[in-house]
Amino acid sequence: MRVAHILRKYDPAEWGGTETAIERLAVGFAGQDVNSIIYAPRVARVSDATSVADPLVAAGCTVRRFRAVVPVWGISAERKKQMIAVGGNVVSFDLFRALGREHELDVIHSHALGRLGAIGRIVARARGLAFVLSVHGGAYDLPATVRQELRKSAVGGWDWGRPFGLMLRARHLFAESDAILTVNAREAELIRAQHPGRKVFVQPHGVPLALFKADHRAAARAGFPAVQGRMVLLVPGRIDPVKNQDWLVAEAAALARRHPQVLLVLVGACTHRAYGDALEARIAREGLGGHVLLAGKLPPGDARLIGLFQEAQAVLLPSLSETFGLVILEAWAAGTPVISSRTSGATALVEEGGNGLLFDLAHPVSFHAAVDRLLARPGQSAEWGEAGRRKVAADYDTVALAARMKRIYSDLIEEKNAHRHPARR
Repeated sequence: MRVAHILRKYDPAEWGGTETAIERLAVGFAGQDVNSIIYAPRVARVSDATSVADPLVAAGCTVRRFRAVVPVWGISAERKKQMIAVGGNVVSFDLFRALGREHELDVIHSHALGRLGAIGRIVARARGLAFVLSVHGGAYDLPATVRQELRKSAVGGWDWGRPFGLMLRARHLFAESDAILTVNAREAELIRAQHPGRKVFVQPHGVPLALFKADHRAAARAGFPAVQGRMVLLVPGRIDPVKNQDWLVAEAAALARRHPQVLLVLVGACTHRAYGDALEARIAREGLGGHVLLAGKLPPGDARLIGLFQEAQAVLLPSLSETFGLVILEAWAAGTPVISSRTSGATALVEEGGNGLLFDLAHPVSFHAAVDRLLARPGQSAEWGEAGRRKVAADYDTVALAARMKRIYSDLIEEKNAHRHPARR
């Protein structure tokens, strides 16, 4: 089986949740006779991209690059980069030809909405292939603040790609997909309500538990000496407004007064330069350097990253929106409990007082109460982490989820073949 996966962006130097999900899917496919071909736009910073090992190639994927542009005149290159990071609606004229020439394809699977997804759907229809659409960051299940941020990202510029979107029928992408995959039940429910009759599957991301079995705390301490002897609260995720690290830093001083040994460790690539600069300025201005560590980006599977998950007393997620929350599963795989804002992904995963705690961003006191509760009861905290590990082992095994994905592909392929050859029904 050969599957073409379409990505809106892929730069190994700026790794994110979608990339992790695809990498783990590819690893899960090992031995299942599924070949994954990744189609992604060419990266602008070739020197940076080539200096970082390609995890998808290491996972057995073939990576093909195509030319793509953010079709907006009148905005800076930095704003275009930020648009891509949070869901920019890019367009490509190369992708038609590239997908059309790919030999012996069985499925086109788009992990991009908008115009790129529409191109994949058009080629799939022309070739009689199954077309699958994955929703990673949320389509209908988005907070109003995040939706407004996405809408205003191109304000001040002229979107010359709009006529192409109309021709591609990008607005009809959901209605014309053979199957739609999402990572949480709430999003699936909303999609079914808007597009009755579509096949909608809840297909969560997986975690390779074996990766977290070895103890990598020494690597974390060697890489980040500041964590030694501290109460580490790990904050994984790209530095971006939707991840809301600034909210957490605003609460850091009050947290440090009650727990002087606490160290917030923020790990992830910066995908919003202005936001990152403002965050660093705030840390310096408020004298929080001893309580907030910016660890930067770490490659997936890096021993230091796994060690930080294992070293942490808890993993914190102050996100404005998380439709799933893969880092929650990674925390549990490391045996670490989670304290998260009430996003749709977290509320679907976290069992309050069973494997972690939830808080309301509008009420910071609920956050502080959660941290106080967890740090005051290390024995119970360990039990919560172990409960999370059992949940990952039971429900989110990488190989099992990949096998389920293959069954979805197989059913769609069989259906397409039946339509092409009615006599075989």
